[in-house]
Amino acid sequence: MSYYFLLDIALILLSTKLLGLFTRQIAMPQVVGALLAGLVLGPAGFNVLHETDFLVQVSEVGVIILMFSAGLETDISELKKTGVASFLVAILGVIIPLIGGFVVASMFNTGTDTMLQNVFIGVILTATSVSITVETLKELGKLSSRSGNIILGAALIDDVLGIIALTVVMGMAQGDVDLLMVIVKIVAFFAMSGVIGYFFHKQFDKWMRKSHIDRRRFSIIAFAFCLIYAFIAEEVFGVADITGAFVAGLMIAKTARCTYVTHRTDTLGYMFFTPVFFASIGLKAVIPAMSSEIIWFSILIVVVSILSKVIGCGLGAKICKLPNISALRIGVGMICRGEVALIIATKGVSAGLMKEEFFTPIILMVIITTIVTPILLKIVYKDRGHTTVYAEDPLAERLKNKDHCEIPVVD
Repeated sequence: MSYYFLLDIALILLSTKLLGLFTRQIAMPQVVGALLAGLVLGPAGFNVLHETDFLVQVSEVGVIILMFSAGLETDISELKKTGVASFLVAILGVIIPLIGGFVVASMFNTGTDTMLQNVFIGVILTATSVSITVETLKELGKLSSRSGNIILGAALIDDVLGIIALTVVMGMAQGDVDLLMVIVKIVAFFAMSGVIGYFFHKQFDKWMRKSHIDRRRFSIIAFAFCLIYAFIAEEVFGVADITGAFVAGLMIAKTARCTYVTHRTDTLGYMFFTPVFFASIGLKAVIPAMSSEIIWFSILIVVVSILSKVIGCGLGAKICKLPNISALRIGVGMICRGEVALIIATKGVSAGLMKEEFFTPIILMVIITTIVTPILLKIVYKDRGHTTVYAEDPLAERLKNKDHCEIPVVD
C-alpha cells in the first residue's frame, strides 16, 4: 500500500491555505487561491500532484458538504418567493448558452452528420456548477440575499433542464434512452422531497427540541442523512448528488439545532474536504499542444460561455423587473461550469458526440470560468463605503456575525 496520498493531502491543504491567504490580501475571495493551488501543483503547473481515485472521491464528498451547507443556510420561505424569477433565469440561462455553443461549434465542426455534435457543445455550455458561487457568496456574506436565493433556485432548475437536454441528445445518438422515464424520475424525486421534507422537517425539529442526548449526535445524524439523500438522488432518480445534498440541507434548515449543525458541517468541510475539491478542479487541467484552429475555438468557447450566462440569466432577471445590478449579479453567479461540464463532456466523448480534440478547450473553459466567477462576484457585490471582511475560518466568521452580513469597516 502506498502512503503518498498522505503527502498529497498535506500539499493540497497547505497550498490552498497559503494561496487563499494571498488572494485575500489582494481583496479577492480565498476560493480563487484554492483553485490556483490545483493549477500550480497539477499537470498544468509544476506537475507535482496528479488526480487519483482517492482525491476524486474526497473531492466529491467536498462538494456534497458545500451544497449541504448551502441548503442549511437557505431560507426556504425566501427561496419560494424567488420561484418565478429562478425559473425564468434558469430557462434563458439554458437557451442562450445552448444557441451560443451550437453556433461556435458550427464554425469549426463542419460537414455532414455534425448537427448533433454541435448541439452537444451547446448542451455542455448550459451546465452550471453553483458550488464555487456558493463558497464565494458565503465569504461575501451574500448567500441569503435575494440574488443569492435566485441563483440557488435557478441552479436547481438548471440542473434538471441540463439532465433533460443531455438525455435528449444522448437518446438521439444512441436511440435507447427513454426521455419520458427520465422526466418521470425527476418529477418523482422533487415530489418525494416535498413530502418527505414536510414531515421530516417537523419531526426532526421536534426531536431536536425534546432530546437530551449530546448535541454532537445531531450533526452526525444530519450529515449521514445528507449522504444517504445524495446517494438516492443520483442512483435512484438520476438527479445530481449535489442537488440531493442541497435538498437535504433545506429539510434541516431552520430546525432547533440548525445553527450548530451548520457550524460543525462548515468545520468538517473547511479542514479537509472542500480544499481537496477546489484543488482537484485545477488538477484536471492538462494543456497539450494545440493547433491554431483549436486555440481560436478555445478562445471563442470561453468568451461565449461567459457572455451567454450573463446575458441569458441577466435577461431572465430583468424580465422579472429586478434592478440592473441584481440582474448582473445573478448572471455572473451562474457563469461557473465546474465539474458538471466536465462530466457531460466526458460522456460525450465516450458516446462519440464530441471530438477528442475539443475536450481540451472544454477543460480550459471550465478552469477559466471557475476562476473568473469568484473574481467577478467580488466586483459586482462591492458596496461603496464598505469593505468585506474575509474570515480564515467560516465558523469563526459566523460566531462573530450570525446574520451573515457584510461588516462595515471604517477606513
